[in-house]
Amino acid sequence: MGQDGIVSESVITSKIYVIRGRKVMLDRDLSELYGVEVKRLNEQVKRNKRRFPSHYMFQLTKEEYTALRSQSAILKRGGHRKYMPYAFTEQGVAMLSSVLNSDTAIKISIQIIDAFVKMREAISQQPELRLILEKLQEKMKTQDLINEKVDGQIRVIFEYIQQLTKPEENPRRRIGFHKET
Repeated sequence: MGQDGIVSESVITSKIYVIRGRKVMLDRDLSELYGVEVKRLNEQVKRNKRRFPSHYMFQLTKEEYTALRSQSAILKRGGHRKYMPYAFTEQGVAMLSSVLNSDTAIKISIQIIDAFVKMREAISQQPELRLILEKLQEKMKTQDLINEKVDGQIRVIFEYIQQLTKPEENPRRRIGFHKET
């Protein structure tokens, strides 16, 4: 974290994962950004359970956690956990700032939400990227790759990019009065 509590956008985006087809951040990463212990963050969530429905937050399964650990060296340094981590969607991150109720939590939450929005905008403004990826994927299918490890890694990249380019499952309703059409 830099001076005056500002975290670089690249640090935030590096902590956004796609799990169950949703862009999420893990409790461990959020607690680090907010400057609180994971245990304290999760206590506040449990005290305010009604604010965190399943489309705001969910707990990872052992398989999901193992898959994440095998894909990311960052997660390996955390050691073992007694409980599986919680994953928070963009809406869950916004709700966290209200239950943590500190200036740091509010500032960091705004930065995180801005990073989610920028990711969505960047991907939606690149329709040619999807065409390039589809062509590359077709080329891979027609040519047998000798190295299975490379093939698997490329498939993971394709899956990740496809998840990022999917529109959000729960689009936000517009606020205010609406003219019926």
